[in-house]
Amino acid sequence: MTTTVAFIGLGRMGGPMAANLVKAGHRVLGFDLVPALSAAAAATGVEPAGSAAEAAGAADVVITMLPAGAQVLSLYREQGLLAAARPGTLFIDCSTIDVADARTAHEAAGAAGHRALDAPVSGGVIGAEAATLTFMAGGGADEFAAAEPLLSVMGKKAVHCGAAGAGQAAKICNNMILGISMIGVSEAFVLAESLGLDHQALYDVASTASGQCWALTVNCPVPGPVPGSPANRDYRPGFAAPLMAKDLGLAANALRAGGVHAPLGLKAAEMYAAFAEEGGGELDFSAIVHTLRPQNGTQP
Repeated sequence: MTTTVAFIGLGRMGGPMAANLVKAGHRVLGFDLVPALSAAAAATGVEPAGSAAEAAGAADVVITMLPAGAQVLSLYREQGLLAAARPGTLFIDCSTIDVADARTAHEAAGAAGHRALDAPVSGGVIGAEAATLTFMAGGGADEFAAAEPLLSVMGKKAVHCGAAGAGQAAKICNNMILGISMIGVSEAFVLAESLGLDHQALYDVASTASGQCWALTVNCPVPGPVPGSPANRDYRPGFAAPLMAKDLGLAANALRAGGVHAPLGLKAAEMYAAFAEEGGGELDFSAIVHTLRPQNGTQP
């Protein structure tokens, strides 16, 4: 069944996601504030729209992939996306935003006579291009069922995590695990360097022992052991450090708001914020390993 989709936000993630919908036979009306991104999407078969509202008014489903919750809410309300859409339109927000903003977006969509799902993703640009993303969805069971055929085109797995905002909650919890893990793996390699232990030797042991984790076996922070990791491409980002800093910042906000004692999560947020601001802005999040060596007096 062909669905007409309005896709708002055609950047490094949204562009390939929209392209995969086109490949699956769906009609995609796209809009981005950056003309070059709209042009790139048009080359993949996405039909350019004059505005976000114009795209939404002709669509069955509206998908947004934007940098922040304030932009999502502004687009929904002040910029007229909800008002332009036909009654009962399904709004799927794939942005990573604050849980409170996601719940406000749900409420705004419902008040305007629409359906909503928050569905942030994991998998990075590579996953967006290869259609292997994991979607974490929050909202009603009926909304999830309606969205699932589209999510399955853009990713390999979609999990219904619960009510409004649950998708965002799962995303920030998952990325808190990842951020802490990457720092731990990086510290272990730096310790190994100081002890004269070869990178490959540590990897061969830890990758099949209790230290095994995604940050080690897929996104290893040092060159050599994992050929596909960004460390072997001068840390060109699969998942950029500023994005990790953003996600950990959202987690830190939630920790403080809930009074949750999670010192490692807060420390990871602090470290990635500093790294993103002080030279890591164009690097993969695994390049955090560089911030550890000067402090410990070791070299790769």
